Amino acid sequence: MTDGLAGIAVWDPDEVSIRVARSAPAGDVLREVADILMVDLGAPASRGGLRCFCGMGVELPHELLPRLLAAEAG
Repeated sequence: MTDGLAGIAVWDPDEVSIRVARSAPAGDVLREVADILMVDLGAPASRGGLRCFCGMGVELPHELLPRLLAAEAG
């Protein structure tokens, strides 16, 4: 997670990572990351979690977890 991004989530091919805007709402982050994985990187659509184009599960930033739990509860 980082500050000062041009968008909610940005694919960085040099770092092989997706940077996520710290202040973005959790639901928007999940949608943006899923779009990057599926549209930009060709990952398969999956239920029960985000998958990399290589098939491995995608780990979200630990900082995002409390916001995801709050969004699910609300």
